[in-house]
Amino acid sequence: MSTKKTTKTKATKSTKAAKKTPAKKATQPKEKKLSAIDAAAQVLASAKEPMNAKEMIEAMAAKALWTSPGGQTPWATLYSAIIREIALKGKKARFVKTEQGKFAVK
Repeated sequence: MSTKKTTKTKATKSTKAAKKTPAKKATQPKEKKLSAIDAAAQVLASAKEPMNAKEMIEAMAAKALWTSPGGQTPWATLYSAIIREIALKGKKARFVKTEQGKFAVK
């Protein structure tokens, strides 16, 4: 008794090309939302005097630049981010600390 092996036929390039693939929908690029620190830089650039973090958060919300996604202390997070940028970037930082708790842009 001899056993015959059956082989599967492989699809050729032409049969693969003949299959229709679903068309991808053209999506418009989403508007990139500003981060809190970027929005703070914009607010401080338009401000005439240095501001503290709480004032910056209120101004960002009033100008609809940034709103807290539900955090309870967004001003503390913003303060920390600004201090961190000053510490890491030094003279290249966008912010300068003018007095205790107040910042301005360079």
